[in-house]
Amino acid sequence: MTRIYTLVNQKGGVGKTTTTINLGAYLAQKGQRVLVVDLDPQANATSCLGVDKLSVQGGTYEALLGDSNIISYVLFNERLKLSLLPSSPSLAGAEVELVDETARELRLRNAIGPLADKYDYILIDCPPSLGLLTLNGLMAAVDGIIVPVQCEYLALEGLGQLTQTIERVRSLLFPELRVRGVVLTMFDSRTNLANDVVAEVGKHFPDQVFKSIIPRSIRIAEAPSYGLPISVYAPSSVGAQAYDALANELLKSDQN
Repeated sequence: MTRIYTLVNQKGGVGKTTTTINLGAYLAQKGQRVLVVDLDPQANATSCLGVDKLSVQGGTYEALLGDSNIISYVLFNERLKLSLLPSSPSLAGAEVELVDETARELRLRNAIGPLADKYDYILIDCPPSLGLLTLNGLMAAVDGIIVPVQCEYLALEGLGQLTQTIERVRSLLFPELRVRGVVLTMFDSRTNLANDVVAEVGKHFPDQVFKSIIPRSIRIAEAPSYGLPISVYAPSSVGAQAYDALANELLKSDQN
């Protein structure tokens, strides 16, 4: 059974892309067939997995515009055993090009539908905004959304806005949309604020916060510059252990 999760937060810098690629890498390491879909014109997930976004021949842009040859754009990393549907700066034009199209919010769901039986997990990395691209990501999240939340005060303000957006999408377009879980990121145990954020997020999403908390880590921050997930760059680091635990937690929950 394929699980399709969209990682979303309209606030930038919360560890969304980092969580997408590291969770995907650990799921792949555990024998799961994983596809990462880069839905961000900044193409950070693409770059973080060692692919030059300027050399991408096709990917999410073509998928959204209806190219039926989507499978040919999927890149497979033999070392990581991880697949990627890459992005490129051209994706920025998709919102304008799709504005007058019917069912434009379903373009991604329809595009990845034929790929679903080839993977155990499809993880969609959204841009830090609430535009048409993110709406496509939400509509494709048939098994729910995963929300990375930075353990800082301003993250709580963005969380309220995101909650409103989720409710709006539920009421107008996708009643089955659900929050699969919240991942707390960049946690610094030395600060009272970080612990306060953990408690506050728990109030917003009772029983939906993953127990595995991602710490603030130099190694996690360094890994993307090498085009590697933390599982390869620094597998013994505390950040790697945290993402490993998150993957185990998700797998165990999904198998129950």
